[in-house]
Amino acid sequence: MKQNVGSTERIIRIVAGLGILSLTVVGPQTPWGLLGLVPLATGLLGWCPP
Repeated sequence: MKQNVGSTERIIRIVAGLGILSLTVVGPQTPWGLLGLVPLATGLLGWCPP
């Protein structure tokens, strides 16, 4: 897979993903916090599907 996410955007996605994911631990126990896996994964992989 060719990387299509820049370095600044990768950092933002990782921080945002971890922030949203942490809501499942600290905040309300809802499955919506699992949506943080999407920006976290795209930030770690450096690839976002078109």
